Amino acid sequence: MATTVTIRDVAKRAGVGVGTVSRVLNDSDAVRETTRHKVQAAIEALNYSPSPVARYLSRGKSMAIGVIVPFFTNASVVKRLQGIVSVLAGSEYDLVLFDVENTENRDVLLTNILRRKMVDGLLIVSLRPTDSDMEQFLEAAIPSVIVDASHPQLNSIVVDNVQGGRTATQHLIDLGHVKIGYISDFPDNPFNLSPVHDRHLGYLQAIQEVGIPYRPTYYREGSLDSQEACYLAEELLTLPDPPTAIFAYSDMQAIGVLEAARDLGLRVPEDLSVIGYDDIEAAEYLRLTTMRQSLFDSGVKGAKLLLDVMEDLLPQPQEIILPTELVIRSSTAMPSQ
Repeated sequence: MATTVTIRDVAKRAGVGVGTVSRVLNDSDAVRETTRHKVQAAIEALNYSPSPVARYLSRGKSMAIGVIVPFFTNASVVKRLQGIVSVLAGSEYDLVLFDVENTENRDVLLTNILRRKMVDGLLIVSLRPTDSDMEQFLEAAIPSVIVDASHPQLNSIVVDNVQGGRTATQHLIDLGHVKIGYISDFPDNPFNLSPVHDRHLGYLQAIQEVGIPYRPTYYREGSLDSQEACYLAEELLTLPDPPTAIFAYSDMQAIGVLEAARDLGLRVPEDLSVIGYDDIEAAEYLRLTTMRQSLFDSGVKGAKLLLDVMEDLLPQPQEIILPTELVIRSSTAMPSQ
């Protein structure tokens, strides 16, 4: 039965202390060359292989990158995670996923991660840190990057959602629609999700620029669930003077709008134009006009940016803004009346 060689065996053979062997293993400069050669000779003679876990712990590293996401089963979040994984899979770091379902969970999780230094780097997806959160970040000094949100003290990857909302609405206006409904995620959400406000702002800017009056009755808000969006769309489409087009905050909600139109016997796009946001895989299958945002690419860029931050390659926080793209399919057309 083979005997496991320990760091103490190496120290004994080299005639030095265990701490000296550890410093040689960690490439410390605080070791004389003659001593370093003796330790290296002992390591070779004993065929000693240090435990990677022990080495990481001795350096105060976990060799893990944490990713905090809200509702990780959401289609857009999954796509961003795929981008993150594609980068980290080729690195020396493991990925640890933290799912956030409510504010209490978020606060406890964030505090534990930062105070216990559970990871060497942190990616925060779609969650904007508060100023009190930033105090913890600065104290913990864990390299962090935000994806799909921003804070001036952290590096971030953001999508120009205001412009995306404007472009989506302008597309409907260009087709001749003036009765344009909007179905939103909850704006007063506990996670302070900036895209919710930004896309609605883009919608408002577009109609105001051409003099279309804002009609509160054309506005609905609900969760990112196609069934709930179906109910909200039915409310809009059964108004005495219903919209001829609906812009949905997400593709999942737009799918609900399509279901509502079908249930009410309305033809898309002849009777109702529908546009979504995200360009998830189902959007292409359903021929849904939508705003494509770089979901996968935002994950890729966020992970690469974090690795740069962890290597101290970026002295100042930077914000990388990704564009959106209008993808026209068969769910939008000129109004028939």
